[in-house]
Amino acid sequence: MTKHQKRLSVPKSWPVERKTDTFTVKAGAGPHGEAGVPLLVVLRDVLGYVDDRKEARYALDQDTVLVNGDPVSDETRPIGMFDIVAFTERGEYFRVFPDEGGRLALSSIDEDAAGSKLNKIEDKHHVPGGDVQLNFHDGTNMLLSAEEAAEYGTGDSLIVGNDDGSIVAHFTYEEGALVTAVSGQHAGDIGRIETIQVTPGSGDNNVIVEPVGPDGEPVEGDGFETVEDYVVVIDENFIDADAVEEAAEDAAEAADTADEVVEGGDD
Repeated sequence: MTKHQKRLSVPKSWPVERKTDTFTVKAGAGPHGEAGVPLLVVLRDVLGYVDDRKEARYALDQDTVLVNGDPVSDETRPIGMFDIVAFTERGEYFRVFPDEGGRLALSSIDEDAAGSKLNKIEDKHHVPGGDVQLNFHDGTNMLLSAEEAAEYGTGDSLIVGNDDGSIVAHFTYEEGALVTAVSGQHAGDIGRIETIQVTPGSGDNNVIVEPVGPDGEPVEGDGFETVEDYVVVIDENFIDADAVEEAAEDAAEAADTADEVVEGGDD
């Protein structure tokens, strides 16, 4: 089996240039499925901490690069949405977050925030013995008693401690919830769910999301509509205030440009 991946065929989530070299490293087995980005790509192409695979292996041998609290020794280990990447010697901590176009980006966080990870509940089902298994967006899961699991529904998000696997916080998927889009044309956008549109039959449910300010509260402006599966519930601690303000400015500029085009057409 080849250890390489053609750049032109990598998933859209991979933050790599597609028209430079022909090949890049192939993701190894692990969480996140096809969307998982090899750790080497993060170290080399995103952060620029290493120049090649040999340097990456040396860095990982020092046990100072952690993913979700665990030292990583495999440079092909897949990294994906909401993973926590820590560089203990540097004192640097990052959360993997959606960017424009569905690409994965790194958002700088503090050491306390790096102690836990967000998991979206994709589904839940009973297992032999009476317990309930929660299956998360990255392919991992959690086993709870039926009584404990009853508190959590599909689409909810759980903040889980990296050290002990305990549930630190619970964000309910509902109208009014703060969400970020992780896929589709609105990937990286943040807002509050205004309406959940339930589609009869097997069609996808949609959500209408209203824009928010840096504090997470609704503001005037254009929101967006997207597929329910494309959004993940977060809280205000996940908001990059600078990014929200920049997005608002871009939206305002786009609106002004549209108005100018309309006015010009009336002449």
